[in-house]
Amino acid sequence: MKLWGKYILCGFVISLLAGCQRPVDQAQQYKDGRITQDLQLVNIPNAQGIPVNARDFAAQVKFISESSPRLYNTNRETFDAITHWMLSGGDTRYLNQYGLLAYQMEGEDNYGNVKFTGYYTPVVHARYIKQGEFKYPLYRMPTKSRVRLPNRAAIYSGALNKKFIIGYSNSLMDNFMMEVQGSGYVDFGDGLPLTFFGYGGKNGHAYRSIGKVLIDKGEIPRDKMSMKAIRQWGEQHSEAEVRELLEHNPSFVFFRPEPYTFVRGASAVPLVSEASVASDKSLIPPGTALLAEVPILDEKGKFTGQYRMRLMVALDVGGAIKGHHFDIYHGVGEKAGETAGFYNHYGRVWVLKKPSSGFLAANQ
Repeated sequence: MKLWGKYILCGFVISLLAGCQRPVDQAQQYKDGRITQDLQLVNIPNAQGIPVNARDFAAQVKFISESSPRLYNTNRETFDAITHWMLSGGDTRYLNQYGLLAYQMEGEDNYGNVKFTGYYTPVVHARYIKQGEFKYPLYRMPTKSRVRLPNRAAIYSGALNKKFIIGYSNSLMDNFMMEVQGSGYVDFGDGLPLTFFGYGGKNGHAYRSIGKVLIDKGEIPRDKMSMKAIRQWGEQHSEAEVRELLEHNPSFVFFRPEPYTFVRGASAVPLVSEASVASDKSLIPPGTALLAEVPILDEKGKFTGQYRMRLMVALDVGGAIKGHHFDIYHGVGEKAGETAGFYNHYGRVWVLKKPSSGFLAANQ
């Protein structure tokens, strides 16, 4: 019995040690000990370096002041204090000297690890009428009725009236990617400024990840999954196979064409690349200023072991963005899409607020 007892104790110790060996490939840091609140007030953020995007943050705040005076006035004291702090050098040890309180987010694991994903604004090539390779319809939101809208497969089969078609692209995958991002620019090839296709609504069916479908089928390894990997898969398979894959997701997004305009989030404020994020507004309300330690990825989307400090503002929302998870806006075009698609990593985030904001009382 004593011998078995030793084996059991040894096995327990090994399992305990194994449980302490947390993965780091997605930049999980686990530096700050267990955090017991969604947002925990700290004296000084345990972070190194200064924010690298002061100019972009200033541009983002300017857009807020011009586009949403109410949102700006609600957060003006905080924005002004951050500006003065950055002008003095942006050293986190001196936040208190500028009247700024820092609340660290507990993260998804209660150890400070906040999830970062990325999104962007694609540019889709299209024509006003169906011609040649331009044969994949883009739709505006159908008029409301008591009848439930059809699912993706039915829409692809022509279930919607053609009067709702607002253009034809040359790529079913491009259409889908624009749906995932919620908006995009469309180039109609007529030499005129790009048309912005804003979010127009959904068909009401549940969303299913095609990335997970490809992983489950063994088509793409989990650690290789990205938007770029999905695109490459599509390029290597037939039109019928691409359509079959996309039809696994019954949810469908409609668009609203607008003249060329800045990309705007749910707060109706133009977005600045890597200075704005989509958040869960029940936890991080629109206009909230964030100090984020963001992992640096290499050209293949792998964590380099290094981080950059960034100042960002919560200005958008997303159906998949819940709790301690931010979707970082990366800008417009193919390169931005590749970078955004790589992000499924972790960093640390501190909410910055002035004491007079009432945020302290609400989060104690």
